Amino acid sequence: MVKLLFVCLGNICRSPSAENIMIHLIEKEGLQDKITCDSAGTSRYHIGASPDSRMREAAKKRGIKLVGKARQIEDFDLEYFDLILAMDKSNYQDILSLDLKGKYRDKVKLMCDFASSHNDQEVPDPYYGGESGFNYVIDLLLDSCQGLLDYVKKEYSIN
Repeated sequence: MVKLLFVCLGNICRSPSAENIMIHLIEKEGLQDKITCDSAGTSRYHIGASPDSRMREAAKKRGIKLVGKARQIEDFDLEYFDLILAMDKSNYQDILSLDLKGKYRDKVKLMCDFASSHNDQEVPDPYYGGESGFNYVIDLLLDSCQGLLDYVKKEYSIN
């Protein structure tokens, strides 16, 4: 079982979207017994909160339901998960700061590294913006998650 963790700041917009989009893609390919997903935030701001309603609406337009409750990333996540996907460089650095011995550094990747039709280096935080920002993030994550799924299938010999 390949275990993926998606991480953003508050775990109510980008990372739960990536988690649920990835689950959607995994289920479409019938791989739910081979790949599992979770999400977390680097901050404690929204612990226990559901995904942002504006994000849920943007995902719903594409037939994807966002579920889950926000939680903060913990030290044991670094060992437990096979890949940890940071939404931006700030979150990437925050994740690495939990890894004091540099033991899990190779597991931490930027989400946009897996995008094929977007050139973004980071998934922008839509929290303070308008509807178009949420729609853009869903499109970017759909692209990145498909690339990530292709990578995981190849890297871990899943078919």
